[in-house]
Amino acid sequence: MIRLSKYFKPFIFMLLLSIGLLFIQASADLNLPNYMSNIVTIGIQQNGITHASPDALSLNGYDFIHTLATDEQKLLLDNSYTLITAPTAADIKKYPFAATNQIYILNEDITAEDRGQLDKTFGQSIWTMITVAKSMGTGSGSGSLSMTDIDVAKLYALTPTLKMIPAAGLLGAQATSGAVSETLLKQTGVVIAKAFYTELGVDMNAKQMNYILSTGVIMLLITLLGALAMITVVFISSRIGAALSRNLRKDIFNKVETFSNEEFDHFAASSLITRTTNDVTQVQMLITMGIRILFYAPILAVGGIWMIFKTNTSMVWIIGLAVTLLIGMISVIFTVAVPKFKMTQKLVDQLNLVAREGLSGLMVVRAFGNQKFEAKRFDKANRNLADTLLFVNRVMIVLMPFMMLIMNLTVILIVWFGAKQIDASNLQIGQMMAFMQYAMQVIMSFLMISMVFIILPRAEVSASRIADVLAVKNKIVDPESPKAFDNSKIGMVEFNNVSFRYGKANEDVLHDVSFTAQRGQTTAFIGSTGSGKSTLINLIPRFYDVTAGSIKVNGVDIREVSQHDLHETISYVPQKGMLLSGSVNFNLKYGKQTATDEEVKKAADIAQATDFITQKEEGFETNIAQAGANVSGGQKQRLSIARALVKGSPIVIFDDSFSALDFKTDQRLREALHKELRNTTLLIVAQRVSTIMNADQIIVLEEGKVVGTGTHHELLKSCPTYYEIASSQLSQEELAL
Repeated sequence: MIRLSKYFKPFIFMLLLSIGLLFIQASADLNLPNYMSNIVTIGIQQNGITHASPDALSLNGYDFIHTLATDEQKLLLDNSYTLITAPTAADIKKYPFAATNQIYILNEDITAEDRGQLDKTFGQSIWTMITVAKSMGTGSGSGSLSMTDIDVAKLYALTPTLKMIPAAGLLGAQATSGAVSETLLKQTGVVIAKAFYTELGVDMNAKQMNYILSTGVIMLLITLLGALAMITVVFISSRIGAALSRNLRKDIFNKVETFSNEEFDHFAASSLITRTTNDVTQVQMLITMGIRILFYAPILAVGGIWMIFKTNTSMVWIIGLAVTLLIGMISVIFTVAVPKFKMTQKLVDQLNLVAREGLSGLMVVRAFGNQKFEAKRFDKANRNLADTLLFVNRVMIVLMPFMMLIMNLTVILIVWFGAKQIDASNLQIGQMMAFMQYAMQVIMSFLMISMVFIILPRAEVSASRIADVLAVKNKIVDPESPKAFDNSKIGMVEFNNVSFRYGKANEDVLHDVSFTAQRGQTTAFIGSTGSGKSTLINLIPRFYDVTAGSIKVNGVDIREVSQHDLHETISYVPQKGMLLSGSVNFNLKYGKQTATDEEVKKAADIAQATDFITQKEEGFETNIAQAGANVSGGQKQRLSIARALVKGSPIVIFDDSFSALDFKTDQRLREALHKELRNTTLLIVAQRVSTIMNADQIIVLEEGKVVGTGTHHELLKSCPTYYEIASSQLSQEELAL
């Protein structure tokens, strides 16, 4: 994937935006358990009371807490509360008791740190009173007071007694209360705060409902924000994945179009198709899922662990145990599955190859009655792929039940040990529920990462296969400073001591070939099968580059001009007529989009294609099926010849392009070419002597060497190889002519 990193550069901003939105989504998801915990702990258990230190309390309440506080705490109380002698209408509405009594109201500018100390002060004051009561033997600790329904009048009645306690005794009680856990101090403080609020006439049911509703609204807004961020990330990731895969497909296609035949020898057509389609799809899937999950899951996992440490550290070991088991299981599964994932794309290649060969060669398969053999061959490739995917899926399917087992066991452990913490007043129910949700988020994060890892190996292989195509250095490239053709030598083709060998072959297939084809002449090439005719002709358009020597077209070495200019001056008719899906007119204008109807008609006349075209109902608008499946071999060749002639290039190459024509059509076509293309250089590869016997120059090849050059009559006398070929095709009378 690193080799394709440059394709991510146009999307850097979108990626950064997605990561930012994922932080927002993760923040929303991580805050929801806290609010849920607050609804349970504060909203339900504490009647909506957030702090143990009330926002207001009566003179008696203030005096009671002040009596039990330490000197430092008394100073804090004095600085934090203000006595209100003239309450406002808002104060009376909030605290009806203030209408007839003076009250203390908490200062608005109090800091969060001071508020926390105040909460602790109120909790410690109650526990100081409980400790004093125990030492005086007036009660059984907290049992002497109803901690769910405190009567403040009874508490206030104790104030005079508490004031008479010696300072040493009170200090001891205060020290004892300071050892009580903060959780228990806050719980106790909230109980007394409720009693103080009730004394002031506050509607506790309304206070509780307001807190629950307001917290619920905040949770709803946070959920909507998280959902909006998630939807935006999904949209952006889909856009990035689609755009990047589009760019990859475009670049692969453009790269393949620049391949010479030598590059095509390294990549099978089926493999290139797989790389352009299936491999790109795998990369797109990884990007689309990876942006949403690969970035989000670590953020959620780290955030979840951080929130767990903030909630309660006594049960962190449960998360550590669950994560360790999870990582161990994932490691084992992927050690087994990843090698199989890497095999998948090669098996897809093989399946495509078998399917392509079977379909393209269907006529041959039927002719030899090998349908069952091909079916077995396809079935084998299909089963290899299916068995590999089934193996991987069976291995990966173990992961989900194991994840659910770990999640459920984690919940059980949290409830078990959390209940003990709650019983010891070290944890509240809401905190335990939040801890449980954070634990699930951490585990789900690892599950999401494992889901990405399922497609990561296959996508990595696909990315490497795509990069292999894009990284190919073309053997045939344009020069840095292309030359222009010599206008005085337009149509001239010169071979100067040309030798050629394929790739890393040990021997040349062409040896020291030299000849010159003049403008307006017909130069033909003939020889036995494998003599190098097609190889020689393919060197002219630079489908391959010569190993030694040089080829000049229009007076310039073809390696010194741009390939575009070279191909513009050449029309090429392959041995196998290749047509594209579309109309006849579209196919004939393929080499020259601006050609007029008259030019198309003339080219069709020369190629002897007009008759069968006009016989069809739609004429030149007749649709050609894929690969020309609805026309015969001879018709394909004639349409291919007409397409080359429409282009109007000064050089036309026919690579055994008359092989599917009957003798009568062949003769008429040669006569038309001779008549209409007097100023065009014709290079013809042929197997029939009758096709080339009127050529201005015939070059005879044998085992890659030129063994004869001349006209038909000259070669009959001077070249035994040509005479042997001619005598096998012509009668003695024809040879004597």
